[in-house]
Amino acid sequence: MNNISRSIIIFIMLSVVLAACGSGGGNSGSNTSSLSNLVTNGTVITMAVGQDGTTYIGGDFTFVGPATGGSASINAISGTITSSFPKVLGLVQAIVPDGSGGWYIGGIFTYVGGVARNNIAHILANNTVDTAWNPDANSGIYALALNGTTLYAGGGFSVIGGQSRNRIAALDTATGTATSWNPNAGSYVFTLVISGTTVYVGGNFTTIGTATRNRIAAIDISTGAPTTWDPNANDTVNTITVSGSMVYAGGSFTSIGGASRNRIAAIDSSGAATTWNPNANNTVNTIVVNGSTIYAGGLFTNIGGVARTSIAALNNTTGNALSWDANMTGGGVYTLTLDGSIVYVGGGFGNIGAAERRYVGAFDTTTGLATSWDPRANGNVLAIAVSGSTVCAGGTFTSMNAQVRAYIAAIDASGALKAWNPNAGSLVYALAVNGNTVYAGGVFSAIGGQTRNYIAALDATTGLATSWNPNANDTVRAFAVSGNTVYAGGDFLNIGSAARNRIAALDAVTGNAAAWNPNANNTVYTLIANGSVVYTGGDFTNIGGALRNHIAAIDNSSGIATAWNPNADMSVIALAIQGNTVYAGGGFGNIGGAARFAIAALDATTGNATSWNAGGSGVVRGIGINGGTVYAGGDFTNFAGLTRNYLVALDAATGSVITSWNPNADDKVYALVMNGGTVYAGGDFTHIGMDPFAKLVNIYQ
Repeated sequence: MNNISRSIIIFIMLSVVLAACGSGGGNSGSNTSSLSNLVTNGTVITMAVGQDGTTYIGGDFTFVGPATGGSASINAISGTITSSFPKVLGLVQAIVPDGSGGWYIGGIFTYVGGVARNNIAHILANNTVDTAWNPDANSGIYALALNGTTLYAGGGFSVIGGQSRNRIAALDTATGTATSWNPNAGSYVFTLVISGTTVYVGGNFTTIGTATRNRIAAIDISTGAPTTWDPNANDTVNTITVSGSMVYAGGSFTSIGGASRNRIAAIDSSGAATTWNPNANNTVNTIVVNGSTIYAGGLFTNIGGVARTSIAALNNTTGNALSWDANMTGGGVYTLTLDGSIVYVGGGFGNIGAAERRYVGAFDTTTGLATSWDPRANGNVLAIAVSGSTVCAGGTFTSMNAQVRAYIAAIDASGALKAWNPNAGSLVYALAVNGNTVYAGGVFSAIGGQTRNYIAALDATTGLATSWNPNANDTVRAFAVSGNTVYAGGDFLNIGSAARNRIAALDAVTGNAAAWNPNANNTVYTLIANGSVVYTGGDFTNIGGALRNHIAAIDNSSGIATAWNPNADMSVIALAIQGNTVYAGGGFGNIGGAARFAIAALDATTGNATSWNAGGSGVVRGIGINGGTVYAGGDFTNFAGLTRNYLVALDAATGSVITSWNPNADDKVYALVMNGGTVYAGGDFTHIGMDPFAKLVNIYQ
């Protein structure tokens, strides 16, 4: 197959039990919770929790849907997914039915259903991983083909089934061990097809065993030796399909079978190209044969003598394109699978004809129209297989049955996506909830069905924008709500019909700016309203009429900075308060008169750093407090000398790491909020521990 993006983007919930507050006890590890199983297709930047337990999320995503990882089991009629199907941590590029209601899958992954499996696995009919079958490939699997009790695998591996096997192997379906069959491909194998006593293979290899075979070969199924059949392609072969005595090949080549053939060809039993010549102008990734019609998918825009985008139906005699035209848009077609009169299609596209179909769909071979089947993936679909009434799909996606949610969404207390859909026009950076109102800030100019510049109030029931309209002139990054006042921070210079530099107090009814005007000289990232004081952090060095480096307490009546002055040496991004302690997170190395790296506990009266000294290796971007535990998220990979990737739990009394709690995210955490005994964390991670969930994770106590 051709080079494509391998990014995986997602979101979830974990379940972790801790002992009583401040004890540092609890179980080790983490387990997927059944309470929530949703993912986004982009970064979660901010979160807020309503009184009814609804979690509001905002960020840089456009879809939210059930977490699947890189593979999904889909009903062939309804398009709904099987929720019990094991989740794959990684991408799936090859799938074949096992003949008993289960599936063999291959790709680039490390866990399936929480079971360690490197790049190849067997999923049983009961949707569990076959724990007895583990070929354990040391690199990616790109092609699979089943023949009786033998599974043939192709890819980039050099070890599989307990044996040295270069990029192609035959595996026993009972034991997972490699058989003696050993063709020894010189480089990657991308496609495998079995026809009678022959295994046809394609890729970018130039040798099979000791014989020169350029990118396409026929291998004896008994001996593993290449036959004399030698079409000699001059570039990669991505797909092979056999129909009768004809072998159809697609890829990036421009010469094959002794003739000039651009990216698609028909090759006879002698290895020579026939006169059939659709002449594609870009890569062909997949071919299926349906009687006298050849369906081809790829990245082309012209094939069979006419304009066809990504997919075409070709006459098997002339090579000309038929009148059928799916008129696809998007990132191409990577896989086609024929099942009766239905062709299932996967790729990077957004539509089939006039029907919106996100990355996966089906069309009727009789009418040429898209069927009603619409599973809606959130990323590229690279492989599709069918068994009975079930379709199994694989790819770089992390969700099927995903729903459009532009930059903002709501998840109910049970973990289900709500219908609430304000449909923001661009990124959401800040959220706050007050009663039945959700305040949103960001870089949008429309949200909740109305024009709203950078800031809006949304009805928590309908998702519609209220009449409240402060109309900021630049990004809003932070909120704090106190009584009838909404405090806002960010990059703006005008908000609520007044000049207000980066921080303002807005009337919750009218949206007008109050006289309160601390006038920050640089960005405000975080706000906390606490009694008569508004704590704030950011990039500023002057606020409230005083020199205040990155952190300050502002009198909520006068707008003047109080004497409280921790004087951080770099940005403060996160604040939280408990009792007489203000916790600050950011990129600083000194704050409150002491060396404190990334996180500190400050006396709310004096501004001095307390003896609490946790010390992270990178920026802290989110802080949450629950009883005797302080949770932190950010860019770090180490805390207090212990490995802690992006999430950590700290004892609020001692600052020591709670060693039994280690979710082990793989990338940044941007936001933490508390809801009772639950820590909600949002960020840019792609998985938590062995679970393929990211962007939002809920960690339960």
